[in-house]
Amino acid sequence: MLKFILRRTLIMIPQLFLLSLIVFVLAKAMPGDAITGAFAGDPNATEERKEELREKFGLNDPWYEQYGRWIGNAVQGDFGSSYMYKQPVTTLLAGKVGNTVLLALFTLIITYIIAIPLGIVAGRWTDTWADKLIVTYNYFSFATPLFVFSLLMLFLFSFILGWFPIGGSVDIKIEEGTWDYIVSKMEHLFLPVMSGALLATFGTIQYLRNDIIDTKLKDFVKTARAKGVPERKVYTKHILRNSLLPIAAFLGYEIAGLIGGSIFIESIFSYPGLGQLFLTSIGARDFTVVTALVMILGTATIIGTMLSDIILSIVDPRIRVE
Repeated sequence: MLKFILRRTLIMIPQLFLLSLIVFVLAKAMPGDAITGAFAGDPNATEERKEELREKFGLNDPWYEQYGRWIGNAVQGDFGSSYMYKQPVTTLLAGKVGNTVLLALFTLIITYIIAIPLGIVAGRWTDTWADKLIVTYNYFSFATPLFVFSLLMLFLFSFILGWFPIGGSVDIKIEEGTWDYIVSKMEHLFLPVMSGALLATFGTIQYLRNDIIDTKLKDFVKTARAKGVPERKVYTKHILRNSLLPIAAFLGYEIAGLIGGSIFIESIFSYPGLGQLFLTSIGARDFTVVTALVMILGTATIIGTMLSDIILSIVDPRIRVE
């Protein structure tokens, strides 16, 4: 097992290097640069001043020299400074990453709370009215675009009913660390979390339903029934235990997907996280922030994939190649 984890960790190194190279090259290929974005709203900025700043920050150097400087600093945790926010990128990200992680964590928890019971019901009582309702909901969640559903949730519960805040992550008037602060944080999280969770359940529900249906036909289940094992124990100790284990193997993929998918939700709900910062930085051509964010999201995806492989190897040791 240790060899498997070590091998998967070593594989990450060339993956991260290739990712950093692709991210940097694509960022340089985009029209304009950070200086263009920084002076976009300044009519008094001259081309001479812009060129002077490009020379100062090395933006006219060959791309491979710029990449060498960037990756060397990035390895040390220095992603440069934001031209738009006038502060180090690491400082800027530190104030946003907590909100995104909190949003992804609660979305993941609510997704499993909804999806696992529905998947179990649909798989155990196949072709009943409950199964048909769950399958219908599953098709709806699969076919509905996230941004459309999020806008409907915002319009109904914030603008029409006024139950939840329109945007932000917490009421700025409330003192941090108090009970009211926690309540306000939860109120601001509710709509983004539910919008993401209600549409993210389809994969888990469908996979669990199909796996339970397949497991019910396995020989060891038929043997348990033939021995007179009560039906409740057949499901809890034989069917569900075998069907739920593979769900855990996809945990890493779920985490990576939620962190990456928060871009649209944070933008719609004006939630101050990495997703909203990403879109703002693209519009301002603040490429130091953009490249850092893409690297972080890409690294999260690679780590999530590795985590899923490790969990899957624990669930099914046959996949390991010692």
